[in-house]
Amino acid sequence: MEPALIEVPERIETPRLVLRAPRAGDGAAIHRAILETFPELQRWMVWCQGVPSVEKVEADARDAQASFIRREDLRLHIYRREDDHFIGCTGLHAIHWEVPRFEIGYWCRATAQRQGYIAEAVRGLLRCALDDLGAKRVEIRCDPRNLGSVRVAEAVGMPLEARMVNQTVDVEGEARDTLLYAVTPAQRGALRLAFER
Repeated sequence: MEPALIEVPERIETPRLVLRAPRAGDGAAIHRAILETFPELQRWMVWCQGVPSVEKVEADARDAQASFIRREDLRLHIYRREDDHFIGCTGLHAIHWEVPRFEIGYWCRATAQRQGYIAEAVRGLLRCALDDLGAKRVEIRCDPRNLGSVRVAEAVGMPLEARMVNQTVDVEGEARDTLLYAVTPAQRGALRLAFER
């Protein structure tokens, strides 16, 4: 099947959040969140090594919209349901439709951290990947020093499959380890997918 013809939800709702596909006009809110969170993003994210312009972020959102439509990358923007406040980004990346296999990525703006928003978003995304998209494997990969990312993977019950030594380089070009969390449908029972009240 052509990936562009695969039905993918463009909106996922959780108790406190709405995850939705990118669209034109999203750039300004994302840009404000990047500026607010820049020191932390710069530490971990290769794509955030310089402060981007509003125009660059808007163009990136439109590129993400096109990639979503083509099913090449499924980025989702996270908004708080009560006031439509932009929280951060997540999505299904490194897609292999023939399996199907996905990798979940995420970041959260500074003022919304440590409130469980990203774990809640990842729970919604895992349900979508396993139930709606028939995922045979879903991964989270992170630098073991990025404790926020590690806590999210652990909070949703993703099994740690491996610590890959010197698997890639960090933002400074130094070799670094990668923690590989992964789940298959047979391991679904290990996940903590219930939304906390």
